Amino acid sequence: MAEKERTYTDEEISERLKRDLPHWYLEGGWIRRKYKTHGWKGTLMVINTVGHLAEAAWHHPDITASYAWVEVRLQNHAAKGITDKDFELAKKIEDTVHWQPAKSGGALEGTPATDQRFAYIKYDT
Repeated sequence: MAEKERTYTDEEISERLKRDLPHWYLEGGWIRRKYKTHGWKGTLMVINTVGHLAEAAWHHPDITASYAWVEVRLQNHAAKGITDKDFELAKKIEDTVHWQPAKSGGALEGTPATDQRFAYIKYDT
């Protein structure tokens, strides 16, 4: 029989979110993050990104979406709480959704920052 994964206390979760995932928060037993987008195209891009990462990780969040936002909620249902799986997937989602190639200094330039026709997500400032 598989050993139950370690779940974190609310205090441990809050400390870890503050340190590693400052835009995520704990509410109702879930760690949560709302991504603001510039419209439906961006919303679908975020949903598909989260979906791909979740499927690859075999750890699936709850997602709620509207025209210009996506909320991602993570909780380990089998463990009945927040585990390392939730933190690791949240970090991967955060890094991928908010990746800005132009700021990395590599060959990839990213979408044009000055042309709103290409805007799809509202990056954190």
